[in-house]
Amino acid sequence: MRVHHLDCGSLREIDPVDRPGGPPLEPARAVVHCLLVETASDGLVLVDAGIGTADVKDPNERLGPDWVAFAEPSLDPALPAVRQVERLGFAPQDVRHIVLTHLHRDHAGGLRDFPHARVHVHEAELAAARADLGATYRQAQLAHGPRWTTYAEQDGEPWLGFDGVRPLRGLPAEILMVPLGGHSAGHAAVVVETGDRRLVHAGDAYFHHGELDRSAPVPHPVLEMVQRGAEVDRAMRLGNVARLAELGDGTEVFCAHDPWEFQRLQQWPTQDRP
Repeated sequence: MRVHHLDCGSLREIDPVDRPGGPPLEPARAVVHCLLVETASDGLVLVDAGIGTADVKDPNERLGPDWVAFAEPSLDPALPAVRQVERLGFAPQDVRHIVLTHLHRDHAGGLRDFPHARVHVHEAELAAARADLGATYRQAQLAHGPRWTTYAEQDGEPWLGFDGVRPLRGLPAEILMVPLGGHSAGHAAVVVETGDRRLVHAGDAYFHHGELDRSAPVPHPVLEMVQRGAEVDRAMRLGNVARLAELGDGTEVFCAHDPWEFQRLQQWPTQDRP
């Protein structure tokens, strides 16, 4: 199984937060971290859809002027997932499944670029998006009618301290959806077992790698402000972050927007598994 780490957005530049004993870091643009997974029998699987081609062309309508002014997306036409899929030598139709951590505008904008794909999401997240009048979710990003496959959070099984974890219909057993509430109504993590590593895309459960430090969590001041403005249940979110921090060796946990996590993961070769 081969996994590609993609930045499907590129947002405002942020300064690093000094951590005692940690490596020196340079200022960097926040990312929109998506995964492209090559499977042996089920085509390509995209984890989160990022900012799409239509968002780049009409950001105020699709993303919202206030969000654009604050987040400062680069709006680079080369960054939408569909363009990166093509540069890797695939056709957009090769992406047969999209698994979403949640439906906020920087995670769902690329759905329209893959109208044929089956979109996997928690029921509670889709219900929240449909009920929203545009403050948090962008209805324009969903107007094309995605091919939804939804899941009730209570239907899964216990897994490494989490409840409600389940494989996804039509996908390999190595890809799991983990209920990870707090940031949004039906937020999820997505697990990809590559054979030699377990990748856990934690979406927006946290925004800065320092938050996973169990002894002394270190949030990023700018990203923490964003998180507090978006989260729906802080206690639940922080409890889930604590559980993420307890996952053992062989597990790589990463979030959607930390540029320093992304830089580190991009340095790895893509994973192969028979």
